[in-house]
Amino acid sequence: MKKTITRILVAALALALVLSAAACGGKQDDANGEKTSVTIAIPNDTTNEARALLLLESLGYITLKEGAGITATPLDIADNPYGITFNEVEAAQLPNILPDVDFAIINSNYAIDAGLNPVTDALAMEGSASAYANILAVKEGNENSPLVLALKAALESKQVADFIAGEYDGAVVSVVENPTDGYDAAIDYAALQGQSISVAASPAPHAEILEIAKDILSEKDITLKIVEFTDYVQPNNVVESGEIDANYFQHVPYLDDFNNENGTHIVSVGGIHVEPMGIYGGKQTNLDAIKG
Repeated sequence: MKKTITRILVAALALALVLSAAACGGKQDDANGEKTSVTIAIPNDTTNEARALLLLESLGYITLKEGAGITATPLDIADNPYGITFNEVEAAQLPNILPDVDFAIINSNYAIDAGLNPVTDALAMEGSASAYANILAVKEGNENSPLVLALKAALESKQVADFIAGEYDGAVVSVVENPTDGYDAAIDYAALQGQSISVAASPAPHAEILEIAKDILSEKDITLKIVEFTDYVQPNNVVESGEIDANYFQHVPYLDDFNNENGTHIVSVGGIHVEPMGIYGGKQTNLDAIKG
C-alpha cells in the first residue's frame, strides 16, 4: 500500500513539473531534466509559411534544405538546433493565439488590425520583401477594363504613397516607383461617370489605403465599393465568381499558389505596397528565449 501511494505521489510531482514548465514557455527543464522547445506559430498558407521560415533562417534559428524557397514548410527544415516547435495556424488567427504561444510570425496587415505596431512591437522584421508586394488583382480578362485601370491609377498615386508613408511609418511600404496624380491620361473618365467598381480587401491596411483611392475616383464621379474580408480565401473566390470586381490583399506568390490549388483564373494588375512580416512575443518577450 505504501509503495502504491509513493508511486502516485511521484507521478503527481512529475506532472506538476511538466505543467509548470509548459506554463513558463521557452527552454524549460521537463520532469526528466531535459529542455523543452519554444513554440512559434506561423501562417499555414504555403507562401506566407515559407516567408516565416525564411525569416527564422535569416536570424540563424533554423536552416532550410538546399533549394527550399517560397514554398518551404517545416518539412524542409534541415537543421533545427534549438528544437523549435511550430504551430501552423490560419494567418488571420495568429494575433488571437499570440498569448498562448511563445512567439508568432504575423503578416503586418493582421498585426495592424489587431492593434500591434510592427515598427515598435515586432521583435524582428523581414528585410527586403519586394517579391511579396501586395497587388490589385482581377479575374483574367478584366485587367484592361477602364474601371480597373482607373482604380490602378488611383492606387499608384502620390496621394496613396504619401498616405502609406505617413500612416504606417515603415510598417507598410509603397513599391510604386513613379507615383502619379491618380489619373490615367489614356482613360475616358467622362464615359465612366456614375459607374462603380467593387474591391475585396483586408481591413488594414488595404481598406484604409483604398479609402484614399476612393476619394480620387469620386472626383471623376466613380464610386469605389470596399468590401472587407478577414481571411485569405474568400476575396479570391468572390472575384473568381464575379461577385466582386477586384481584390487587394495578397502578393503574387500567394496568388499563383492559390490559382494552382483551386483552378481559379485571377491575375495581378500591379503591385502597390509591401508589408514586412514580423515576429511578435507572446509568452516570451525576448528572442533570446529561443536559444534557452
